[in-house]
Amino acid sequence: MTQVMDVDKPREEVLKLYGNRLRLRVCGLYREGNRLLMVKHRGIGPTDTFWCPPGGGPQFNETAPSALIREFMEETGLEVAIGDMLFVNEFIQPPLHAMELFFHVRATGGSLRLGFDPEMSADGQIIDEVRLMSFDEIKAYSPTEVHALFQYCQSMDDVFRLRGYLL
Repeated sequence: MTQVMDVDKPREEVLKLYGNRLRLRVCGLYREGNRLLMVKHRGIGPTDTFWCPPGGGPQFNETAPSALIREFMEETGLEVAIGDMLFVNEFIQPPLHAMELFFHVRATGGSLRLGFDPEMSADGQIIDEVRLMSFDEIKAYSPTEVHALFQYCQSMDDVFRLRGYLL
């Protein structure tokens, strides 16, 4: 008798699209005062709660800055201008593996809202919440529930001082 795993739709979608392959991602750090824009995802990590800065994968023939502008609009409703590339993070949380390019961004228009991921089905959407969070709010989550970049930081200013390659 085989036992069927009970896997929810968002986790199925994540595994189908991104599992067991290397992925390139572009991510943006957008700050308003002492708060950083974060996106809560379902289907990632042991608790199905994963907070990270907005971003996603470039499409073929799309530059990293163009992809990040598109991803911000899709996920957050914000129009952004792309600033300096700050650092590269290698995200490894099997079955997920991504090389992430982090850029500083500034808002130029739009309005903050809960977005969507067009690669996911309507009932498999993984974006659960979008909001500006203080550094203390971010650090209050378990390390498995927030992006690993925060393990290198003791303040919001530290986030914007990260450089080089992180693992």
